[in-house]
Amino acid sequence: MLDYNQPIDRAKNPTASEASRRRSGSSFNVLELASLLWRRRIAIASAALIGACLAVVVGKSLAPRYTATAQLYVDPRELQLVDRELTPRAQDVSGMSMLVESQARLITSNSVLLQVIQQAGLDKDPEFGGSDGKTLAASLLGLVGLQPRTPSAAEAKEVQLAALDALNKHITIRKTEKSFIVDIEVWSTDPAKAAMLANTLTSTYLTESRNSQALAARRATSELSGRLKELRERLRNAETALANYKAQNNFVGTQDSLISDQQLSSSNQRLSAARAATMDAQARLDQIEANKRTAADAGAIPEALQSPTIANLRAQYADARKKYAEQTAELGPRHPALRQTEKQVEDLKRTINEEIDRFALSAKNDLTRARDYEASLNRALEVQKRQSVQLSQAAVRLRELEREADASRDVYQSFLKRSRETEEQETLNTSAARVIGEATIPQRRSFPPGMTLFAMIGFGFGALAAIFWFVAAEHLFNGTTAPEPSRRERKPAPEIAMPEAEATAPLPALALVEKPLIARLQEADVIRTLGAILATGSGVDLTRIGWPTLRPGFPLTTLLNALRDMRAAMARRAGSKTMPVIALVGAGQTPERSVTTLNFALAAARDGSRVLMIDADHQSHALSNRIKRPGKTETGKVGWFSIGSKAAREIKTVNGISVLPATETDAGKATESIRKAIAQARAAGGYDLVILDGPAMPLSAAGRKLLDGADALVAVLPTSHDINDSMEEILTALGAAQRKLVGVVLDELTPATQTLQRGKQYA
Repeated sequence: MLDYNQPIDRAKNPTASEASRRRSGSSFNVLELASLLWRRRIAIASAALIGACLAVVVGKSLAPRYTATAQLYVDPRELQLVDRELTPRAQDVSGMSMLVESQARLITSNSVLLQVIQQAGLDKDPEFGGSDGKTLAASLLGLVGLQPRTPSAAEAKEVQLAALDALNKHITIRKTEKSFIVDIEVWSTDPAKAAMLANTLTSTYLTESRNSQALAARRATSELSGRLKELRERLRNAETALANYKAQNNFVGTQDSLISDQQLSSSNQRLSAARAATMDAQARLDQIEANKRTAADAGAIPEALQSPTIANLRAQYADARKKYAEQTAELGPRHPALRQTEKQVEDLKRTINEEIDRFALSAKNDLTRARDYEASLNRALEVQKRQSVQLSQAAVRLRELEREADASRDVYQSFLKRSRETEEQETLNTSAARVIGEATIPQRRSFPPGMTLFAMIGFGFGALAAIFWFVAAEHLFNGTTAPEPSRRERKPAPEIAMPEAEATAPLPALALVEKPLIARLQEADVIRTLGAILATGSGVDLTRIGWPTLRPGFPLTTLLNALRDMRAAMARRAGSKTMPVIALVGAGQTPERSVTTLNFALAAARDGSRVLMIDADHQSHALSNRIKRPGKTETGKVGWFSIGSKAAREIKTVNGISVLPATETDAGKATESIRKAIAQARAAGGYDLVILDGPAMPLSAAGRKLLDGADALVAVLPTSHDINDSMEEILTALGAAQRKLVGVVLDELTPATQTLQRGKQYA
C-alpha cells in the first residue's frame, strides 16, 4: 500500500527508532499533560487561591457606582390641537422609529446637559471635574483673611465643558425595542445624586422640548408677520392697477359681464327682430301687388278682409249690384234710373280699388321703414363690434391684472391666517412626551459586581496561568522547540512498501520529492452509458462514447476537489507559463488511464477551463478509436490545426473540450507532431490547459522527450492491479521526471459487466 508518513529519500533510510524519536519529540500527548498537572496540583491550587485573593482585593479597591433609571414615553404622534401643525407628523413605522431615536439623542444634547449642570451645580462637583472651592490654597487664604480669586469667564467655561464631558460618560440612553419607551440611566458614586440627576435630566428635556416648540412657533410668527406688510402693499398696488386700467379702457359693467357686452347682445337681438319685420313687410307688399296683377278679387287680401271700411264698401257694392240687376229686368238699357245705378256700382268698385291701393302704399311704406330701421341697427351693431374687439384686446391685460390681484389676495390671506395660527400655537403644548417612571434611589450598586464573581474569575485565571507556566517550562526543559513558521514544510512523497530484502539494497541518491495528491475515482462519481444507443447526431458528446464519465450536477465532490488541487499544483509549477501541459501516465497497457484522462478533462471543463485533450498513446489509440469509431458517433465541428502527416484535425465536442486524435504509428513522428500542435495552440492562445493521454509505458525515447515538455504528471493506478507494484513501475520509468508528479488517481471502478442485454441503457 501507499505510505505517505515519510518522504522518499533514497540516499538516507532512517531507522524506525529515529522516526519514533522524532514523533515522540514533536508531540505532547494528553496522558503526559495529565501527569504533569497532577504532579503540580498543589502549586496550581495555590496559584488559583492567590489569584482569587488578588481579584477580591482589586474589587474592593474599585469605587462603587450606583445607577438610577428614569423612564420616558416619547410618542411621535403628538396631540392634535389645531388642524395644521407647525411640524409634520411621522406617517409610517420607520419614520416614527427614527423620530423616537432622534428625541433620544436630543436628551443628551449639549443644550439639555448644560442646563442640568447649572441646575445641579455639577461644575462645582469634584466627581464631574468641578471644584467646590474648599481646596488647600483656599483654606490657607481664608486663615489669613484673604478671599480666593474669582475664576475668569474662560476658566469657568473650561470647567463647564469638563463637567459636560464627564456627565456625558455618566449617562446611558436605551430605547426599548418596538416601543416608544426610552430608559435614561445615570450612574454616580452617590445613589441619591444618581436619582436626582436622572429626574433633573428628564424634566429638563421636557421643558426644553416645550420651549423649542414655542420658539419654533414664535420664529414662524415673526417671519410671517414680517412678510404681511409687504404682501399687503403688493395686494393694494395690484388692486389699484386693476381699477385704473378698467377706468382707462371703459370696462364698466356688473359683476357678471360688461355693459358693452350687454349692449352688443341687445343690439344683436333687435337687429334680428328688425330683419324679421322687414321680411314680413316685404311678403305683405308682394302679396298685395300679386293680387292686383291677377284677375282675382283685390279684396281677398287679409288686410282688406280685416278693414271695416272695405267691408262697408263691399256691402254697398253688393246692394248696388243687386239693385242694378233688378232694374235691368224692369227697365230698358237707356233708362235714367238704370244708368244712375250702373254709375253707382262703378263708383263703389273704384272706391274699393282705391282703398286697396292705399293698403299697398301702406305696405310699401312699412317695408321702407323696416329696411331703414334694419340698416340703422346694422350700423350700430358694427360700431359696437369694433368697440368689443378693442375691449377684447384690452381685456388680455385686464385678465392678467386680475390674476395678479387674485394671487396677491390669496397669498396675503394665507399668510394672515397662518400667522394667526402660529401665534396661537406659541401657548399650546402639543408634545405627548411624559415621564412614566421617575428615578428612585438605587439600593444596590451596579459596579463592581459581587466579590464572589471576582473570586471565581481570579481563581480561574490563577489556575490557567499556573498551567501554562508549567507546560511551557516542561517543553523548555526538555529542549523541544516549535517549528519555524517562516520555513515552508515540505510534504513527503508517497513511499512504496518494499520487501525487507529490497529495502536493505543500496539505492541511487535522489532529491527529496514533494508528496503528490491522491484522488479516488469511484463508482459513485461516474455514470455509465452505452454510446451506441445514446449517441446523437448533434455532435461529439464525450459523455456518450461508452466510457464511465463524471455525474452531472455534483460540483463539490471529493474527487472534483482533489482534481482541482492537482490543477492548482500544476499551475504553481508552470508559473506564468500560458497553457500549461499535464500528462496522465499509467503502468502497462490498460484502458483505465484513458478513462481517467477523459474524466480529468471533463472536471477541468466543468470548472470553466478551455481544454485541449491530445491522444499521446501511439500504440493503442484508445481515445482516438472511441471518438472516431465509424457508425457510432458523428464528428462535431472540426478545428483549424492538425497533427501528423495525415492531417488529423482537432474535434470540438459539445462538452467544451477539443480532442486531437493520433494518426501516426511511429513514436518519434507522433511526438514531434504533438509538440508542434502544442506550440501552435499556445501561439494562438485558444486554450487554458493541455491534457495528454499517455504516453504508454514503458517509456520510449520519444515518450521521455514528450514528458520533458510537460509541466506536471499524474499517475493512474487501477485497483485491479497491485498499486505498489504499479507505482514502483511508474517511478522507475519516470526517473528524474518523477519530480513533476503532482497527483495519483486510484481507479476503483469495477470492471463493466460483459454480458449486457442488447438495447438496455445503464445510468
